[in-house]
Amino acid sequence: MSNLKYRLLAIAALVLVSAWSLWPRTTIERVNRGGVITFDTISRVPLKRGLDLRGGMHLALEIDDSRGTVADPADALSRAERVVRNRIDQFGVAEPVVQRVGDDRLIVELPGIDDPQRAIELVQQSGFLQFQITDKTNALERVVPRLDAIARELGLAAPVAGGDTAPRTAVGGVMSGLLDTSATAATDSVGGDSAAAGRAADSAAAIPALTPGASGGPFQRSLNAGQIPGQFYVALADFQLLEALLSRPEIIAALPPGKQVKWGVDSVALGAGQLYRPLYVLDARPIITGEALIDARPSQSGLDGPAVDFQLNNEGGRRFRVETGRHINDNMAIVLDDRVVSAPTINSAIGTRGQITLGVGANLQEAQDLALVLRAGSLPVPLQVAEVRNIGPSLGQDAVDSGVRAGLLGVFLVILIMIIYYKFSGVLAVAGLAMFTLFTLAMLAGLDAVLTLPGIAGFVLSIGMAVDANFLIFERIREELDAGRTVRAAVDSGFQNALSAIIDSNATTAITAAVLYQFGTGPVRGFAVTLLAGIAASMVTAIFVVRTFFLVWLSRKQTPQTLSI
Repeated sequence: MSNLKYRLLAIAALVLVSAWSLWPRTTIERVNRGGVITFDTISRVPLKRGLDLRGGMHLALEIDDSRGTVADPADALSRAERVVRNRIDQFGVAEPVVQRVGDDRLIVELPGIDDPQRAIELVQQSGFLQFQITDKTNALERVVPRLDAIARELGLAAPVAGGDTAPRTAVGGVMSGLLDTSATAATDSVGGDSAAAGRAADSAAAIPALTPGASGGPFQRSLNAGQIPGQFYVALADFQLLEALLSRPEIIAALPPGKQVKWGVDSVALGAGQLYRPLYVLDARPIITGEALIDARPSQSGLDGPAVDFQLNNEGGRRFRVETGRHINDNMAIVLDDRVVSAPTINSAIGTRGQITLGVGANLQEAQDLALVLRAGSLPVPLQVAEVRNIGPSLGQDAVDSGVRAGLLGVFLVILIMIIYYKFSGVLAVAGLAMFTLFTLAMLAGLDAVLTLPGIAGFVLSIGMAVDANFLIFERIREELDAGRTVRAAVDSGFQNALSAIIDSNATTAITAAVLYQFGTGPVRGFAVTLLAGIAASMVTAIFVVRTFFLVWLSRKQTPQTLSI
């Protein structure tokens, strides 16, 4: 009786966990949109339907030629397809469609998407990671007169339309105010083996600022020395003009040799709340790139907000340790897609592990997306969205209804045969089948799977596997009863002797399903996932749940003399 009590408690716990997994829920998520923190209410249905049953989002992606000519578009698109597929698979969308159309377009179809904008940004992001040392030689300051002269020659020296032409106060003079971290998407702190940067106001005052003035050119007027060497702040009113100038080949050619200029990821509020955009002067040669990265995982970094823990391979770790060891007390910019995420101070050599901290203005979702992009790799060419639209069920409603009816009819016939052929024992098997259905759907919800018509077929097939296990057990019980054993002994012997055959049959099917999942795509994977979940649930229900039902029946005060089977 003690063993039976624990069995019933275990079944009750499985039922409660499964019901909780399938229960629809509403969550409130913190979202950072351009430095503005908002809270969105999102309703989630744990078990979603796929493209063939419900439809979803259709994306058409093309190579962005505006960022440069691509030598071999067909090869570049083929490599981009693999990267996009990896990102979508890690995004948690089951049954996606990622395929090439011609030599210049990728088609991506995603079922059950709750946040389409997040999916678009995830697919488009290049994901190229670099670590570069910030300039401490004042190289940009020395060429500012030349840059302003070129700007005047190009006729681009005037402030941007609607901008402020009055002299501005250097950032070094306003750093005594608090830095508004809610307006930035990155902080200057990176963990790992060793990296951290302070933000004290006196660190900015120690760096001589350019003298701003209305008579100067756009660079002298707009550049304000920042907190660390190689960092400048540009008021948002001047940002568009300076960004346009820095994209001109004449300006790029006049930049200091061996140096690059890159913008920060977002704006910051300084002093009285005026918004500035950070600009960094970096060594052109990166000390290491994301090609050496082998893993990236999101984490929560205390008061600094969410972070991404990354790991480099052995060769990358050795190079990173040597390079960072040469630059103790220098600032290292973490550059993602030509934007500086943060620029911490290197306090000691860093090895194979490190951490990118996104800041208190970011949320864990952003850390998860960044980790996902880094793991999947960078795009070989920039992509742009050519078309976005919602699509209906690909099979058509009639085909969907026919498939569902066929599945229900198959299940009904299985139940009918079990009850007619095995009588009372068949009823116990049907009760176990109800548990099997609940457990399978809960596992699919836990795996964030998307239910498709092939998935329904896999589910019905797994029901057959579950019933087959009961057939094996019941036939062994019949043999033991015919041999003259008591009902209790026959039941115990039937379950024990049928166990090896059940394991063998389910193991061979599971291996087949695993191969289909590994090498299949789209609906084939959906079929494999559902079949694997069904096999796991059938093992639990046939061996554990149905036997518990028999034990409950056998635990009656009056010992049964016969068994209807």
